[in-house]
Order: sequence, then C-alpha cells, then structure tokens
Amino acid sequence: MLTRESPPALPDDADGLLKMAARSMFDVFARTAMGMMVVDREHRIVWISEGYKSFLPALGFETEAQFVGQRVEDVVPNTLIPQVIETGRPILVDLLTNKAGTFLVSRLPLRDDAGRVIGVLGLVLMDHPETTMQPLMAKFTRLQAELDSARRQLAEQRRPKYTIASFIGASAAALEVKRQARRVATTESTVLLLGETGTGKELLAQAIHAASARAAQPFVGVNIAAVPESLLEAEFFGVAPGAFTGADSKKSRDGKFRVADRGTLFLDEIGDMPLPLQSKLLRVLQEREVEPLGSNKVEPVDVRVIAATSRDLAAMVTDGSFRADLYYRLNVLPIALPPLRDRRDDIEALAEALLDDIARRSGLPVRSLAPDALEALAAHPWPGNIRELRNVLEQAVLMHDELILHAAQLPPLGAASTRMPLAAGMLAALKPLPDQLADVERHAIASALKATGGNRVAAAKLLKMSRAALYDRLARYPDLEQVK
Repeated sequence: MLTRESPPALPDDADGLLKMAARSMFDVFARTAMGMMVVDREHRIVWISEGYKSFLPALGFETEAQFVGQRVEDVVPNTLIPQVIETGRPILVDLLTNKAGTFLVSRLPLRDDAGRVIGVLGLVLMDHPETTMQPLMAKFTRLQAELDSARRQLAEQRRPKYTIASFIGASAAALEVKRQARRVATTESTVLLLGETGTGKELLAQAIHAASARAAQPFVGVNIAAVPESLLEAEFFGVAPGAFTGADSKKSRDGKFRVADRGTLFLDEIGDMPLPLQSKLLRVLQEREVEPLGSNKVEPVDVRVIAATSRDLAAMVTDGSFRADLYYRLNVLPIALPPLRDRRDDIEALAEALLDDIARRSGLPVRSLAPDALEALAAHPWPGNIRELRNVLEQAVLMHDELILHAAQLPPLGAASTRMPLAAGMLAALKPLPDQLADVERHAIASALKATGGNRVAAAKLLKMSRAALYDRLARYPDLEQVK
C-alpha cells in the first residue's frame, strides 16, 4: 500500500525560511559558479571560494592571504563591484576582461535587515565566453567597434582647428594678442574676448584651448545669437527624461556644459544672452554644476569658459541689460582683439594665408597679389575686418583667371569704403530688435507705474496684463522696482 510522505517541516517564522533559502542559494552558487568572492561595504575582499583561488596567479598573487583584505578595485582590474556597493543595483550578467582573461560574471548586493547595502557577492559564471557564446560575443565586439569609431569621430569634430600661430600677424597689436593668449592658456580662469565682428575671436578661443592643459578634451562652441531664446536653456543645461511631451520625451539630452565636460566651452556673442538665463549661467560658473531642464538633480561639470562679444558689456551693465555680477565673473582675463584697420601691416600676411585657404577649398590655383592690389587693400578701412577681407579675395579669385591679382581685379573697394563706414555707423546706432522691444516694454511699464503712483495692481490693469506677468517683467527690469 502506497502512503504519501509528509512534507518537510517548515520553520515557524518567515525569517527562518528566508535564511534557509539564502543558504540554499549560496550553496547552489558555490557548486555551479567557477568562482565567488564577498566584498564588504568598504570595498575590502573578505572571502573567496576555492574555485576563485585558481585565478590568483593570473592576477599576480601567489596566496589567498595576499589577496583577501585588499580593496577589490586595486586587485581586480575593470571590476564594477564598487558601483554595485554605491548604487545598490545588481549587475546580473556582464563581461569582465582583465589580465586573467574574459569572464561572464554576476554581481549581487548584500543587505542587512534594514535594507542597507553591506557588501557584494561576485560570481564568475563562465570563462572564455568568446568560444561558448560566440554569437553574443560577435555582436558585442561589433557594437564595441562601432562605439569606438563614433567616439573617435566625435573627438575629431571637437578637436580645435587652430593654434596661437594661426592668429596671423607680426604687428605690435597682433603680437600683443598672441602674448596674452599664451599667458591665459596656462590658467583655468574664464577668458573674455572683446572685438568687432570678424576680428578672429573664435579662432583665438580655439587657439587658447589648444595651448591649454585641456587640449585633448572637447572644445564646444555655442553662438548665443543663433539659438532661439526658447531653446537656450535646454541647449546649455540639457533636458531630463519627461521634460517635454512628444516622441522623444523619455530620452535625456546633454547640454553643452555636459558635452564640454573637462574641456572648454566657447560662448560667442555672450551679450545676446537673455537676462533670465544670465543668472543661471552665473550659478553654473560659481557652483560648477548644472541642473538639466525638468530635473531636480544637479550634475557636477568641469568646464573652462571662454566668452566673446562684439558689444559693449560695460555699457549694457549700466543700462541694466546685462548683469553686473555675471560681467565681473566673465571679465577675469579680458583680451581685446584689434580691428584690421589698426593692424594694416598684417594685411599682406593675412591675404597670403587667406588666398592659400581659398585655393585649397575651391580646388583652384593659388593666387598672389600685385603691389597695387596690396596698396588698395591697405587703404581700405575694413569695417568687416578679416571676414570682409576674405570675402573680397574670394570674389577676386572666383571671378578672374590671372595668377597675379591686380587692383583692377579686386571688387570696387573705393565704393565700398564710402558706403560701408556709413552703414557701420547706422548699425552701431541701431540696437538689435530684442533690445528695442525691451526698451519699449520698459518705458511702457515705467509710465504705467508713474500714472498709478506705483500701484502694481492698477498698473497691470492699465497695461492689460496679469499681475504675474507684471512681476515677471519687474524681475527683468530691477531699475523699475522703485518707480512711483
């Protein structure tokens, strides 16, 4: 007669059952894994299995006593056990490669009764996975090669194109700029490049980066005037997952500060930065950390900032359109780039270099300039500076076949010289449209506040705007706070 066996007795409490399960699981791991180790909270190896001892000679240790007690990252190259200790997240399957070979490994956090991570159990599941898991390894190898290629291409794109020698000229003004550039390149302080449009500010920024200790790291440039105001914050500080709606809402995006981490960030046309963003930029410069859009976590960044502008920042500080504290933070190491009309002795060398570059880019023969052409160039006031000089030479090269260009082959500089200073003067007097609109808005708010004796509620009604909108404008224009 068959009888049913009674099931084994279970422990009276759940804790006992869990402890039994843990012991059973540990025994299974010990029998099936090629090797095991236990690491404590301080990253010290406290125990290794008999199977793990076979790896010690390849790791450079003769005995277990030499190995146990060491910090795991000091004796097991490329291990991620410290990461598991700090995050508490297991790494169930991973490939580990070091001088002992390539292994399929697993890393499991160990916790106390309160749930605190007190160590990690590391398991070597398989050696030589490249033979037993060939399809997976082939895919891994291919993806790794593609990643390495993408990193190399990105590094090439971020590498500076110019050195200080690229700032061409032997005039006293040019030599002084190069001297200052070499000097500031040895520091980590913020640099402010001042000069008219077309004087070579971006070239000099790249040259300073190339001469600095950060030369092997990224050089990232942002033209603030070219980025829509609504996108500037995301462009600089990045976007956290879920910050926006849409198809890519779950993806994060690094801002330029993160992209330039450990390298140099070039902020061109810094005078065009809106006031609300100026305060956030100041915080990044002071605290060395960014907070992505839609995130409440700050991320540390190590970035050297070089800013540039063709505008009078000191005057903008006076009229309230640029923050004084940001101006002083940027104006640590100022370098003034002279206009081309103040370094006419450099025109011949600049023209020669530009003609070489034009020939290389166009595939046409290299041209040279006759004495009368050089005289014509030297007599021109060059309101557009080096950028205008390049434009003139490129027109001459593309429109004529002569290898030696005379004054007759140049565009009509005389006509340009009579028109362009007038146009430059008009442009100097004409503010950018956002500045003009801001002036109109500031004047309207000031008038409303005066008409209502400083009563903001009444002023908001008079302007047909909400109180919140008025308070927002007053934050932009602090000089209006006391208007009555």
